[in-house]
Order: sequence, then C-alpha cells, then structure tokens
Amino acid sequence: MATKRNYTKEYETQQQRGELPDRMERQRARRALDAKGVSRAGKDVAHVKALSKGGSNADGVKLESPSKNRSFKRKSDGSMK
Repeated sequence: MATKRNYTKEYETQQQRGELPDRMERQRARRALDAKGVSRAGKDVAHVKALSKGGSNADGVKLESPSKNRSFKRKSDGSMK
C-alpha cells in the first residue's frame, strides 16, 4: 500500500501557491446554491468566467456536467486558452 498522505504539507503547499482564495470562492459558490435549495447531484458548479481568467462569483455561476466543466482547450504550457 502507498504511504499515508501528509495533509498538513499539502495545505502548506496550497498556501504557498496562493490557491486558497480561489478554493474559497468555489466553496462559497457551492454553498450559495445549496442555500437556495438547488440540487447539485451529479453536477459541478461552474463559473461563467473562469477563476483562473480573473472571474468571480459576481460574474455568475452555473451547473454543468463534470465532463464539460473539467475539459477545456489548453495552451502548450497547460493553461486554458
């Protein structure tokens, strides 16, 4: 079996990369839909303008299938087009 994951180290790495603000923005979007009573079963909460492109919850969110939300055209460096 593989070694156990070091969650503390993973969290510190996220902090160093600056991933926390976007992660919190995604979490707020999911919780807002849950508060409205929207069923998210089998769907992803997608931002209309991607967070990596400067979007936010204010730009709007929508429900999408996971396959559509997680597949984008990529540049040669792996970032979104």
